[in-house]
Amino acid sequence: MHLEEKGMAEVSNPTDVLKLMREENVQIVDLRFMDFPGIWQHFSVPATVIDEDTFEEGLGFDGSSIRGWQAINESDMLVKPVAETAFIDPFMAAKTLVLTCNICDPITGEDYTRDPRNIARKAEAYLQSAGIGDTVFFGPEAEFFIFDDVRFDQNEHEGYYHVDSVEGRWNTGRMENPNLGYKPRYKEGYFPVPPADSLQDIRSEMVLLLEHIGIPVEAQHHEVATGGQCEIDMRFQPLVQMADNLLKYKYIVKNVARKHEKTVTFMPKPLWNDNGSGMHVHMSIWKGGKNLFFGDGYAGMSETAMHAIGGLLKHAPAVLALTNPTTNSYKRLVPGFEAPVNLAYSRRNRSAAVRIPMYSKSEKAKRFEFRCPDASGNPYLGFSAMLMAAIDGIQNKIDPGEPLDKDIYDLPPEELAKVPTTPGTLREALTALDEDHDFLLKGDVFTPDVIETWIRYKMDNEVKALDLRPHPWEFALYYDI
Repeated sequence: MHLEEKGMAEVSNPTDVLKLMREENVQIVDLRFMDFPGIWQHFSVPATVIDEDTFEEGLGFDGSSIRGWQAINESDMLVKPVAETAFIDPFMAAKTLVLTCNICDPITGEDYTRDPRNIARKAEAYLQSAGIGDTVFFGPEAEFFIFDDVRFDQNEHEGYYHVDSVEGRWNTGRMENPNLGYKPRYKEGYFPVPPADSLQDIRSEMVLLLEHIGIPVEAQHHEVATGGQCEIDMRFQPLVQMADNLLKYKYIVKNVARKHEKTVTFMPKPLWNDNGSGMHVHMSIWKGGKNLFFGDGYAGMSETAMHAIGGLLKHAPAVLALTNPTTNSYKRLVPGFEAPVNLAYSRRNRSAAVRIPMYSKSEKAKRFEFRCPDASGNPYLGFSAMLMAAIDGIQNKIDPGEPLDKDIYDLPPEELAKVPTTPGTLREALTALDEDHDFLLKGDVFTPDVIETWIRYKMDNEVKALDLRPHPWEFALYYDI
C-alpha cells in the first residue's frame, strides 16, 4: 500500500513509519533538513539502520559543513526524524523513504537554535502561550520559471547569464524547424490555453505527484511572464507543516522538470523587463475552531485581523530581510510589474503589500494576503517572521491606518509620497532587521545569535559579494567614458 493511498494522518509515529517501510519494501531512508539560508540538505542510510530508537536518539552528522551553522571545533550534530513527514520518494531508483528531521545538540540534547524548523516550531508555540490563538494557517502561492536552458558564469575577466525557453517571446524569429510561433507576449502569459501554454502537461504531472505524496493542491496555471512562468497553489496548512510542504513542493517541481530535460528556478527576477516570481502568502489565526480574522469591519475583517495587519506593515522592512532574502528579490519589488511595493493594505489593490481577498465572505475563507514575499528564501524563517509581526500588532493594537483602495499609479505625487514603500535593496532590508528585531525575540523564537548570524551571513556572502563584481550593464553604460 502506498503512502498516498494510506493517508498522511495515519503515518503519525515511529511504529507507523516502520510498518510503512516493511509494506513498501523500503531500501533507503533519506534524512532531510533545512540549512540556514534555505536549501534542503540530505544524507541517506540503509533502511536497516532505522528503528524506533532512531526517532528519539537521532543520527549524527557534521554540522560545520552546513552554511551558517557550527564552527569546526563543535561540529557534531544530531538529526531526529519526524515521523509524520514521511513520504516515498517518487524519483529514486531504489525504494526510498524521506523523513524531515529536527536538529539537536548531541551534548545537551536541546533543539539547535539555528535550525530553521526549530524556530518555526517555537513560533507556533509562542502563539499558543501568548493566549492569542492555537493555530496559524499559511497558504503560499509560489511562482517559478520553467526554462529549457540556463548558462551563467562570473570570473576575473567575464560575467554573464543566459536563459532560454521555447516559450520565450524573444524566440519568435528563431529557426526551430519549424517555429510554430505560439510564444506568450511579454506580460501576457496569464493565461491563454494551449498551444500558447506549452507547459500544461508538465504542471499537471507536478500536481499529481504532489497529491501522490500527500500535499493537497488547489490550482495550477501559467503566470504573467513569457518564457515559462508558472504557479501551483497548495491548500493552506499550519505553519510548520506548510513550511515542510513547501520544501517538498520545490523538490517535486524541480525534479519533474528535470525529468523532461527542463530546469526550474524560484529566482524572483530571472528576466529583465517582464514580471518576476513572487510568493503571495495567505495567513489567518484561529482559536478553538474559530477564525479570529473574521468580523464585521473593513472587508469583513475583525479588529484582531486589522491589528495583525498593522503589525505586519510596521515591521515589514525587517520582515522582508527574511521573506525576500536575496539581492535579486529587490529587482522584483519595483513599480510597474504588479509588484506590491506599497506598505499599505487594500481589499483589491494588488500593488498594496497586504491584500484582503474578496472571493468569499465565509468565515473559513477570511484571511489576508502578504504579497511581498518570494520563494527564494527559508519558509520556516519567513513564515515565523510574519507570524511574530502579526502577534506584535495584536498585542500592541497597532493601527494599520487607512486602506489604499485607489489606483496607486493615478495618485498625485504629494499623496503618493505619504505611502511608505518596501526596501529598495537587500542591504536596506538587513539594516531594517538590525534596527527592528525585538518583536522576533519574544518567546525566544528567534535568538539574538540567529539574527546576528543571518545579517552577517547575508551581508558577507551575498550583498558585499555582489558589490565587488562588475555588472554587464556597467560596460554598456561606462566602457567608453
